[in-house]
Amino acid sequence: MKSSDNKKLYWRKNLQYLAILLGIWFVTSFLCSIVFVEQLDKIRFGGFRLGFYFAQQVSIWIFVVLIFVYAWLMNRLDKKYQVDEEDAEDSE
Repeated sequence: MKSSDNKKLYWRKNLQYLAILLGIWFVTSFLCSIVFVEQLDKIRFGGFRLGFYFAQQVSIWIFVVLIFVYAWLMNRLDKKYQVDEEDAEDSE
């Protein structure tokens, strides 16, 4: 496979990962914490309304987890396409 094709596939997969992870973050931080808060507030979790809990705790936890998931996915992707950070710096 050509180097340019390899780079295109690499970036396409990177953007796919970003879209999925940002979608998860959007659902938890915006939809669950703002849009659907009234419906979620009908449910109690640990003595707190679930909408409040999403807004104050869960969305932050999910964001941190998504950072680690993205790093893990990118390390796998780098190995699959044999992309090294030093190579990326040289091409700039």
